[in-house]
Amino acid sequence: MNRKLLAGSALATLLVVPAAAFLTLEIVRNDRPFGTEGEIAAKSEPKIQVAKPEAPVAKEERKAEPDSEAFHAPGAASGAMQSVDQAADAAAPMSTMGGAVGLAARSRMETIPAPAPADMLPPPAENRERFGNADANPVKSVAAEPVSTFSVDVDTASYSFVRRSLMAGEMPNPDAVRVEEMVNYFPYDWPRPTTAAEPFKATVTVTPTPWNAGTRLMHVAIKGYEVVQKEAPRANLVFLIDVSGSMDEPDKLPLLKNAFRLLVDRLRPDDTVSIVTYAGNAGTVLEPTAVKDKTKILSAIDTLQPGGSTAGAAGIDAAYQLAEKAFVRDGVNRILLATDGDFNVGPSSDEELKRMVETKRRSGIFLSVLGFGRGNYNDALMQTIAQNGNGVAAYIDTLAEAQKTLVEEAGSSLFPIAKDVKLQVEFNPAAIAEYRLIGYETRALKREDFNNDKVDAGDIGSGHSVTAIYEVTPKGSPAVLNDDLRYATAEKPVSEPAAARGGELAYLKIRYKKPDGDRSELITTPVMEASAVPSLAEAPQDVRFSVAVAAFGQKLAGNSAVADYSYAAIADLSAGAKGPDPFGYRGEFVNLVRLAKGLARE
Repeated sequence: MNRKLLAGSALATLLVVPAAAFLTLEIVRNDRPFGTEGEIAAKSEPKIQVAKPEAPVAKEERKAEPDSEAFHAPGAASGAMQSVDQAADAAAPMSTMGGAVGLAARSRMETIPAPAPADMLPPPAENRERFGNADANPVKSVAAEPVSTFSVDVDTASYSFVRRSLMAGEMPNPDAVRVEEMVNYFPYDWPRPTTAAEPFKATVTVTPTPWNAGTRLMHVAIKGYEVVQKEAPRANLVFLIDVSGSMDEPDKLPLLKNAFRLLVDRLRPDDTVSIVTYAGNAGTVLEPTAVKDKTKILSAIDTLQPGGSTAGAAGIDAAYQLAEKAFVRDGVNRILLATDGDFNVGPSSDEELKRMVETKRRSGIFLSVLGFGRGNYNDALMQTIAQNGNGVAAYIDTLAEAQKTLVEEAGSSLFPIAKDVKLQVEFNPAAIAEYRLIGYETRALKREDFNNDKVDAGDIGSGHSVTAIYEVTPKGSPAVLNDDLRYATAEKPVSEPAAARGGELAYLKIRYKKPDGDRSELITTPVMEASAVPSLAEAPQDVRFSVAVAAFGQKLAGNSAVADYSYAAIADLSAGAKGPDPFGYRGEFVNLVRLAKGLARE
């Protein structure tokens, strides 16, 4: 083989990766399987266009000419370029959970011819991204440790970041993979409570484990009560926006501005919006303003320009002051911090910022985080701020993701129905020998924390669903990993009450506080053998799909438990459980699994 041929092969390889990512978007949009190699080769190569940061112009010029910012919206099932005016028009009529009008709007977004999205650009030359590092939960013996306790997690940032990495033609950093965030990214039709008096409904299903014949999966699905839009409380929102020099990229400040425009169109006339920016020092761009004066709010967003260093702590302090100024009693008071997470001026350590938001949350003002961009994204800090600010963390890589997070799921993102939500499961040693909680490594709590109302935990918003999956090993299974202890005192026989509870596998407890409450309340649910299905194929569709997502997350994170379970098997399981997929989220997931299969050279 001569050198020219080698060089040509290398160049072809460089061109194939972005082309493949673009093809994947087309496959998702049209909901069809991969074509043959001949079909792929026949497709024309996409032309990659990158939106340039807008140049500063005078206010008069901005009013006189249409806004020229345009960004791609591949997200769940679209690769369309969309102008700001089109995006706002598409978002305005949507209800909290989407609906027919929303579907029509999203379809309109998807039919606009599009260049390849910025997701396909190569990763930044200097990568200073920071992720937390937590080992996967171990297998635990029920005889030694029968109780599992953790805080709920409704964040979704990990899934969006994983998607972006795969669409860019690279496997994600294993530390960026949080399995519970991937599973909870998707909407599920779990049984829901019928009245606000019952804030949660828990449904438990036990199935065989697809990657281990000797174990079973105990699938816990929790659905929150959904507040009707007309009954939703007033919202006092502060947009805390990073305008530092690091935000001067198309997928950062310009995309951020478009995202907030979508949210403003989603709010009601009597809601209020304030805007604080920070770069070098913090400044108030917009005092608390009623959404009925939408033009003033949008004009303030339009003036934002990047430049300077990142005094994030000063910005957070200024945002809390504005939130307190417009505080709505019995309403929603929330700061939305939008940043790439690069805090480099003033208090910037995780511990310092954690203490700051912990102190402020006691006032009833919560803080959520919207992450943007690649290269210097500080995911570890964003998780710390959101978890301790009684908020959620999302990562917005496209305008479609902004649509999902801030429009379709606005109710669950903005309107809490419960705070400090904790789950505890006690396993019956007569039935279960071992267990392993899949994900939630950063949310683990001590057993005694469950009844301690001073211990902070996660929050659940209107209509939100939370899914947790345990891999459990039945008593007597050949898959048991832990030997009996040689020097232990004679093993205690199972107590009469436990033995008498025939068919009881475990006992689920949920503890929560009302959004304005200080004392927790308790919900309990026994997990019965009657909850089991003989085969995974007989499990509900949503259960099967969420199990596929859990398997994918574990595999991307390098968990040895699923080492022998192939990407092809995960793709087949998820494709068979896709069901109705109005926004294309599940179809997109199936193709992400196929992309990972190719990148992993399975």
